[in-house]
Amino acid sequence: MCGIVGFCDFNKRSNADVLQKMTQSLHHRGPDDSGTFFEEQSGFALGFGHTRLSILDLSPLGHQPMRVGKMVITFNGEVYNFMEIRERLEKEGCTFKSHSDTEMILYAFQQWGPSCLQYFRGMFAFTLYDEEKQKLYVVRDRVGVKPLYYYHKDNTFLFSSTLKPFHVHPAFHKEVDMASLGLFLQYSYIPGPHCIFKHTQKLLPGHYLEISLTNRDIKLHKYWDVVDAYNQPKLDVGDEEAIRETEKILSESFNYRMVADVPVGIFLSGGFDSSAVAALIQKDRTDRLKTFTIGFDVPGFDEAPDARKIAKHLGTDHTEYYCSPKDAFDIIPNLPDIYDEPFADNSSVPSVLVSQLARKQVTVALSGDGGDEIFAGYNKFSQSIKYANGYPQWVKRSIAKTMGIINPDHIPVLNQQYNFSTRYEKMKHILQSNDPSDAMNIISQYIPQQEVKRLVAKEFKDYKTFFDLKEEFAGHNDALSKMLGIDYKTFLNDNNLVKIDRATMSVGLEGREPFLDQKVIEYVARLPSHLKLRDGVTKYILKQIVYKHIPRELMDRPKKPFIAPLTVWFMNELKDFFLNYLDEGRIRREGLLNAEPILAMRNQYLSGKKVNHQKLWNLLIFEMWMEKWMK
Repeated sequence: MCGIVGFCDFNKRSNADVLQKMTQSLHHRGPDDSGTFFEEQSGFALGFGHTRLSILDLSPLGHQPMRVGKMVITFNGEVYNFMEIRERLEKEGCTFKSHSDTEMILYAFQQWGPSCLQYFRGMFAFTLYDEEKQKLYVVRDRVGVKPLYYYHKDNTFLFSSTLKPFHVHPAFHKEVDMASLGLFLQYSYIPGPHCIFKHTQKLLPGHYLEISLTNRDIKLHKYWDVVDAYNQPKLDVGDEEAIRETEKILSESFNYRMVADVPVGIFLSGGFDSSAVAALIQKDRTDRLKTFTIGFDVPGFDEAPDARKIAKHLGTDHTEYYCSPKDAFDIIPNLPDIYDEPFADNSSVPSVLVSQLARKQVTVALSGDGGDEIFAGYNKFSQSIKYANGYPQWVKRSIAKTMGIINPDHIPVLNQQYNFSTRYEKMKHILQSNDPSDAMNIISQYIPQQEVKRLVAKEFKDYKTFFDLKEEFAGHNDALSKMLGIDYKTFLNDNNLVKIDRATMSVGLEGREPFLDQKVIEYVARLPSHLKLRDGVTKYILKQIVYKHIPRELMDRPKKPFIAPLTVWFMNELKDFFLNYLDEGRIRREGLLNAEPILAMRNQYLSGKKVNHQKLWNLLIFEMWMEKWMK
């Protein structure tokens, strides 16, 4: 795991000093080594920077940026099947100097060009300079495990693993994109390709940019899309065959991600996803896996006892740590630095804490992220189907019409319930929807679009997101398949993967996602939906696999959220912090948000009324981000 950064400046105003400063700003992503490559030609200045966290081939031969012949690369990530590809390249006459996957990529591009991407099985983001063809290739992995941002304005192109280095470059103009701000408030993250800054984008997973250094043309190419996996014909398989084949593919994927020249561990929450990872890897090993869990001394939030029992059953070398409020409060002020784009999933706090815990013993950690999106683990999937299809349309329309007449704040008793007015508005729009995908979009919003418009002080035109892509699915896809594909391209890509990448990298730990292997995704996408969601049971097939290795009595219990107990802290230990950022003077000076509705919400919450704390967390995170990056 590493950090990559660079520029292609057709104005030739960028220099080696700027490149060095940009590279230094990514030191946290690669504390073991760093390097730069700078070249000036008649029409452009080109710079690559790299910071290295050594995982494979710890020798100096893995140093980057790396050159082979007339190609130079700066690479972040892992190609897990690189030895298989390397053997094929050696048969074609390539001679390797190192044992790194980086060198393999250079030779693969030499031999096969961008078509080589179809062979790579892993997580990666890289930029490659082909001096002979005078082209740049900017590439991101199929799933989007590794981040890649780019900025393009006035003949200057910047790229980086995070936004931090852009602030160092003199050509970077930091201006908040109001439509992206609206998306952040709505979802608690910014769906790709959009970014908080104007002229800045996330490179979409499964895509690469091809930049001509002669005519300055930039083309975006797609080489893989999860929608294509769902559009394949569904498999005609029974339970037994599906369970057997799924476990085989999962085991292969999980063990691929154990390959490293440094210690490897697993984040174990006690849920089905992380327990599946630990169980399927531990069963084939004689040494004890290292597993790590964070607990909270707050009722309803603590999974540590469950994880402890599972670790004992599997025989792992287990470490747990109970997070005190002080531990969390030490992290919260640093969140805008760790997540340098507004990001308000409050499980980022325990994610950073468990990363800190694991880093004391290992350099690589596997997590269970992706299991819910692939195997249908979220309740929102079944809820969306029920709300959209569970009642006659005329009944839903009649109820929605009546709800449109009534002001929810005037309904006795109910208006005192937690977040009632927002839930009322969401339900009204869900009832007007005939499609479960639309219902899921509404359920996924923490602040509905109409309310966002009232909170934001400037007008903006809404961006389209992948929530709008249901038409891309072939007709044989049912409602669940469409929702899984959409959730994969939104919540998984731009929330969960961002959360774990930034949390692990903040402490120099490589996070790996064993569920997010293309073979796993492509196979499970073709399974019939009743193998994922059956009679109200989520993740049906994955649960049957886990039951083979862990007793049901250890697994079957209500799911607990892996989040920080903000509802408790906002009223007590975090109250002064909360008031400092949601301050009237601060909000009015910035001029991006309307103070009145925010202060009303804040005061209602502090008076004991049941206001959605996630709305306040979104606003708090944005104000913290403004202070860190826009002053």
